[in-house]
Amino acid sequence: MAAVLRSRRQLIRRLFCRNFDPPPATPRRRVVVTGLGMVTPLGCGVGTVWRRVMEGCCGVRALSPTDLQMEGFGEATVMHAYEQLSSKVVATVPRGKEEGEFDEEKWLQSKTMARFVSYALCSTDEALQDAKWIPNESKRKERTGVSIGGGIGSMSDILEAAKMISEERLRRLSPFFIPRMLINMAAGHVSMKYGFMGPNHASVTACATGAHAIGDAMRMIQFGDAEVMVAGGTESCIDIISIAGFCRSRALATNYNSSPTFASRPFDSSRDGFVIGEGCGVMILEEFDHAVQRGAKIYAEVRGYGMSGDAYHITQPHKEGRGAILAMTRALEQSGLHPSDVDYINAHATSTPLGDAVEANAIKCVFLNHASSGHLAFSSTKGGTGHLLGAAGAVEAIFTVLAIHLGIAPPTINVEKLDPVFHGSFAPLTAPKEMLIRAALSNSFGFGGTNASLLFTSPPVA
Repeated sequence: MAAVLRSRRQLIRRLFCRNFDPPPATPRRRVVVTGLGMVTPLGCGVGTVWRRVMEGCCGVRALSPTDLQMEGFGEATVMHAYEQLSSKVVATVPRGKEEGEFDEEKWLQSKTMARFVSYALCSTDEALQDAKWIPNESKRKERTGVSIGGGIGSMSDILEAAKMISEERLRRLSPFFIPRMLINMAAGHVSMKYGFMGPNHASVTACATGAHAIGDAMRMIQFGDAEVMVAGGTESCIDIISIAGFCRSRALATNYNSSPTFASRPFDSSRDGFVIGEGCGVMILEEFDHAVQRGAKIYAEVRGYGMSGDAYHITQPHKEGRGAILAMTRALEQSGLHPSDVDYINAHATSTPLGDAVEANAIKCVFLNHASSGHLAFSSTKGGTGHLLGAAGAVEAIFTVLAIHLGIAPPTINVEKLDPVFHGSFAPLTAPKEMLIRAALSNSFGFGGTNASLLFTSPPVA
């Protein structure tokens, strides 16, 4: 193990670090976060979700046959499908009309709209209200854009269409089938609802989607394409096709079907896979001077956006974490910060045996002595939320921003026995930690070897 770590450190020093000298100063527009909104298995609304994260609550529950969205299939067929699933735990958005619940009657009204779109509309509404940015003037609408991505779209609509075809009922297929399943429709519906005529963008990069959507939006503002961007990721994937597909790939947790709240356990030695979840996270990004001029509340600044590809395997990360190392390093280089300037990391850690260990070693490789000094706090909030696929990066970016804004790092729950990769002071937080957080990193990695790291800092001084 020592030899492997030495080789990794040599690799990062030779190829990536360049002693972490800040790059030559180039004038560019600064981008800040002015609004937040979310829908998650821990509830709806930033205040509710953050409180429950800090309390160590868990949004994972037992899967039921009705969750499979197999309307029109016989009861025997549904039960047979349910019984064949090896994983029977899910993280679903709580629905209802009580505070903290998702009101489907309010947000899921149109036949053209799938549930992942309604999550985006709900989260966007909260974020815009929080930012106090609902412009009426044409010029302001033209300078406001949308960048909301998703991972897999509406699989339940595909199942329904396939059933109609197999039953020779093709003429019954809804004319809204295509608009309902297209991932860019989340951004499209948000744009149409508010009249935003700036960039209309949707990234689709598996579990790194939310982070890429935010990073892309940041660059659109930096390049002058917009003054304000609605940015995030959304996902609604609790259905038979999605769950069965991930079961067959052996990615999901299977050992905790009888105790679902313990199934998502990032960094724990007995983790055996991730818990599939749904939700949405949206943040309002804004050019700094624009935000100052209108007196907006500023949560944090987006300072770095690092991307990379593993070029290795369709589902597994590179065993030496090269892609993760590159993404974190590039975010640091772009920000002009040294690794020792980072106070907190929200890890991607999904509760898979390989992925969590690879990311932990990548963090050690990038942050070296700072990682083992006890001054770098890190955690994975997926213990409470499950893995929200295309929405994960956005929801976790919001947690990272709140950690900076409120001065408290969130915990990792369900850690009973740490993975042997950890030692001494290098270990994830298992309880909330009040601390000064001036810079924080949020990691997101996805199938296909795609990686993204977002680096946020305390708000700049006007």
